[in-house]
Amino acid sequence: MTAGRPTYADIARRAGVGVATVERVLNARGGVRPATVEKVIAAARALDHPRRLPEAYRGLIRIEVLLVRPETSFFSRLSRAFERLAATLDRTVVVHRTFLDERDPGAIAARIRAPGLRRAGLILAVPDHPLIRAAVGEAGAAHLPVVQIVNRINATPADYVGIDNYAAGRTAALLLAGMERREGRVVALCHSPIYQGHRDRIRGFSDYLAEHPRADLAFAHVFFGRDERALSADLLARAFALWPDLVGLYNAGGANGALCAWLRRRGRSLFFVGDELTEASAAALRDGVMDFVLDQAPEAQAQRAIELMLARLGLLSPPAENRPIRFVTFSAENI
Repeated sequence: MTAGRPTYADIARRAGVGVATVERVLNARGGVRPATVEKVIAAARALDHPRRLPEAYRGLIRIEVLLVRPETSFFSRLSRAFERLAATLDRTVVVHRTFLDERDPGAIAARIRAPGLRRAGLILAVPDHPLIRAAVGEAGAAHLPVVQIVNRINATPADYVGIDNYAAGRTAALLLAGMERREGRVVALCHSPIYQGHRDRIRGFSDYLAEHPRADLAFAHVFFGRDERALSADLLARAFALWPDLVGLYNAGGANGALCAWLRRRGRSLFFVGDELTEASAAALRDGVMDFVLDQAPEAQAQRAIELMLARLGLLSPPAENRPIRFVTFSAENI
């Protein structure tokens, strides 16, 4: 590239098109296929072309983010993070958030295949399922940039952004086994096996306890609460009924609020490690119902996902590395 202001030839080389095509796009002369226009606009932005783009091309580069469970605090935080980030981007880039039902993998796969809108890239925070896996593979084969966030979809080449969930599970076990001095049993609770992240957290929790055994502390069971408030509270009640000597709980999913409410009502005490710092979990830390919260920083995950996507689209230089997002450990002493 020549020094100083990039030329049409510089943009053409980066976009893989002819100079005449660049001239037609930047002067809004029409007659250029939308996919080619996207490549030219992305190349112009990547080279920091100073010219104001024609109004017809504003909002041209659309990134779709597929999310689930808008009623949960975690996905609500994640959605708000994408909304804030979208407001900081160039007006040629639009971030479109779509919420889908996590219980309907067919509908999620169908949206991945046929969104009903032009998109330049796709960010996914959805369950792992064979139907979804196949659709993601087809998107990659069609050269659509895809970034996975929060949950890794197995056997897909897309970039993944998230915490080290296995390490989070091990950390929960380290805290519980190292600080709870009562003898008895511990249980774990998570959404279900449809999320790789939850499977990794439970595996890390179990592995740590197996590698650092205590004769007076037994890992009794894993319950699947689907992050539903009523079901999660019922499962906790069932655990106390089965094991009166229950002393520890690791909740690797959501519904901390319902679990804390049940413990307060019944006057029961557990060494309780959960995920995600919210107003409710912060209050539970302060009043001693929860002992630790491992927060997976959805805002940092959204930021990294957008940076990776913009790099895939040629609008940013790629990050030096995509290391796991650091989760933050909170107690009553640092909230």
